[in-house]
Amino acid sequence: MKSTLFVKPGEVTIKDIEKPTIQADDDVIIHVVRTCVCGSDLWAYRGLEDKAPNSENTGHEAIGIVESVGSAITSVVPGDFVIAPFTHGCGHCAACRAGFDGVCQNHTDNFSNGIQAEYVRFQHANWALIKIPGQPADYSEEMLNSLLSLADVMATGYHAARVANVKTGDTVVVVGDGAVGLCGVIAAQMRGAKRIIAMSRHEDRQQLAREFGATDIVAERGDEAVAKVMALTNNAGADAVLECVGTEQSNETAMSVGRPGAIVGRVGLPHEPKMDMTRSFYSNTIIAGGPASVTTYDKQSLLKAVLDGEIHPGKVFTKSFALDDINAAYQAMANREAIKSLIVIQ
Repeated sequence: MKSTLFVKPGEVTIKDIEKPTIQADDDVIIHVVRTCVCGSDLWAYRGLEDKAPNSENTGHEAIGIVESVGSAITSVVPGDFVIAPFTHGCGHCAACRAGFDGVCQNHTDNFSNGIQAEYVRFQHANWALIKIPGQPADYSEEMLNSLLSLADVMATGYHAARVANVKTGDTVVVVGDGAVGLCGVIAAQMRGAKRIIAMSRHEDRQQLAREFGATDIVAERGDEAVAKVMALTNNAGADAVLECVGTEQSNETAMSVGRPGAIVGRVGLPHEPKMDMTRSFYSNTIIAGGPASVTTYDKQSLLKAVLDGEIHPGKVFTKSFALDDINAAYQAMANREAIKSLIVIQ
């Protein structure tokens, strides 16, 4: 089968490898029909973090058809159409019961990898997989894209809003205009925010943020961005801040634009060496966040919201590629020619 291989910074390619097989009783083998490139995949691709040459890809989002199941699987059967989250919660440990299945306590292999491929082995699948009614042919391309977003970015944007306790009437700042940040705008609107300030320097992303519910756009960065947000809020600051990038600057901005007692929901994968917590102490800023509770959110609300046409997160996929063109898909995102690259597998 075809699978993506990380060759070196700036290069991924397709390699023929053995098709995965059931190795544990709670495994499921999935034929991937849609996958994508995540912003986190670009850290190694851009050479900003170490990754071994000629190693498995870091792709972790897919929808597909169940091909075979382990003996302990009771929730899905071969032929079912499913969302394969990037997380693998068990559903019954203390973390999962509390709604934090992104940090499931029952196993260490909690995250997907190698998903940019024709087939994948999904571990600990019985609770984590989300069944989609019907088959791919029953849905439009737009709907398939939105369903794929539920494997990561929509749930991750929602996680930022949930841990930041966004509620009706709040003013929310979203730091980051990638797919996760744009989904954070959707999530803030879903949770009743009255004002959503999206930080974005790119016109196409600004337009999508407004379509998703942003009321204001801040194109500046650094101190200028903070000053603009404070001016927009009459120097009060936001009730909640969604940090959706993970850089030192984005975290610094997020910590600077909230009111005293604001909550910063962090879902950008951290890459800063350290964070000075002194200011947050004196402002009573609450910091929360981490890996998203994908299965919990999809089962509780997000899948229904997509199927009912209430939200359209699939619009973050702005370019489509075949699996054979995987390097072009990475390049499109690295060069900001695509907000998020979709990979279609037949």
